Parts: sequence; C-alpha cells; structure tokens
Amino acid sequence: MTEPISADALARLRFVLVRTSHPGNIGAAARAIRTMGLHRLALVAPHSYPHPEANALAAGADDVLAAATVSADLPSAIAHCRLVLGATARRRGVLLDELSPREAASRVLATLAAGDEVALLFGNERSGLDNDEIKLCHAAIAIPSDPTYSSLNLAQAVQVIAYELRLAWLQGGIEPLAARNESPATSADMEGFFAHLAQTLDEIDFHKGRSPRTILQRLRRFFLRAQPDARELRVLHGILADAQRMARLANAEQRKTLDAD
Repeated sequence: MTEPISADALARLRFVLVRTSHPGNIGAAARAIRTMGLHRLALVAPHSYPHPEANALAAGADDVLAAATVSADLPSAIAHCRLVLGATARRRGVLLDELSPREAASRVLATLAAGDEVALLFGNERSGLDNDEIKLCHAAIAIPSDPTYSSLNLAQAVQVIAYELRLAWLQGGIEPLAARNESPATSADMEGFFAHLAQTLDEIDFHKGRSPRTILQRLRRFFLRAQPDARELRVLHGILADAQRMARLANAEQRKTLDAD
C-alpha cells in the first residue's frame, strides 16, 4: 500500500555539499534542486562562500542560497538527521550498501514521511567524499554512469538525484517504512555511541594489539543498517559501561596481585 507525501515533508531534506572547491558549483547545485521543488542546501567548509559566482550560476535560485547554512564540519551539519546517504562514484575503503538514485529516492521519501530529517551528501569536486565522511552514511548512492567515463560534475550529480526525488514525489505515493515505536537515533547520537564503542573495545583489549580499523568499520555498518532508536542506544551504552567497569575491576585486581608479588 502506498501513501502520499506532503510538500511540507520535503522541507526535512537537506542537500549537503562538503568541502566544495568552486563557488560556481554551489550556485549550480542550488539551481538544480530549486528546479525540482527542493530548497534546503547545507555547506560544509566551502573553499569560498559567499561569492558572486555562486549567485551568478544560481540563475535566480537566490532564495536557496540565502537560506543555505554553513558548517565547519560534517557531523554538526547532519547532527539531527536520522538518514544520511552519500553520493559516491566508486567504492571506498568503507563498505556500504549501494542504492541507485531511484532506490534512494524511495527510501528518502519514506523517511521524510515518517517525520525524520534526511541528508544527502556530495563531496569535493576532485576527491569526492573521503572515508571519514562516507562512514557517517547509512548507505551510498551510485549513479549508474558509463564506467569508462564516470566523471559527473557536482551539480549534475545533484540534479540527477533531485530529479529522481521529484519524479518519485510526483508519482503520488511511497511504500511506508515498517512501523516502529520510536524514530531511529540521530547521526549525533550514533557518533556518540561509536565513540563509546571504540573506547570500550580498547579498554577490554578486544583488538589484542591488532589495528581496530576494520572491525570498527564493520560494526559501524552493522549498527547503521540496524538503525537503533534512542532507547535501544541507551541499552547498548549500558552494556558498554558495564563492560568497562568489569575491565577496570579486573585491571585493579591484577595490579594488586602484581604488587603483592
């Protein structure tokens, strides 16, 4: 069964441009989303903004630029979002589920209809999203371009995904998300949990001297896919806190034994 989504729900969607090098691309991206009936643009550490070139290439989408937010770092730009998808041209060291733009549009609209905030991330023109940025995402969006020439301009990538969102919205219905008592935890809450998890694994010597990178990436992917809510995160924090307490007690007992010897 499909359900309609209101135009007001689209206001909960933000397009996030990360470390944009050329101000003209900011304006062109603003134009791209405005033509599809979308309005919310967020900028993270842009190289040069505000800038006349951004306004020139916005071609009248000045309302989008005027309302754009500027953040110094990505976590603060997406802190309140409960779904974060990153547009990427190729697989990175961080393994993520990949969605087509059409699949992503369906998931985005369903999340918006549930009342949650959503962010779509687009990286620097030359390097795209780096591993530290894409690891914040629940999934990646891969535009199925020609593999022998997959270089899309930043604004073109924004336009493709904005168009798919517009098309899905105009079709008048979405598949609702499975019912749940609480919304998924926000990006900020998840990052707090991941920091606690990394600290706990260190304290219990889980890695046994090995690099923690791979296991932490896999655990991030698992928990982001599960999308726990705030109550479930509190339980997980409690488990980690008990593991830390037991590790500290064991370490204290070990020191006493060594001192006695």
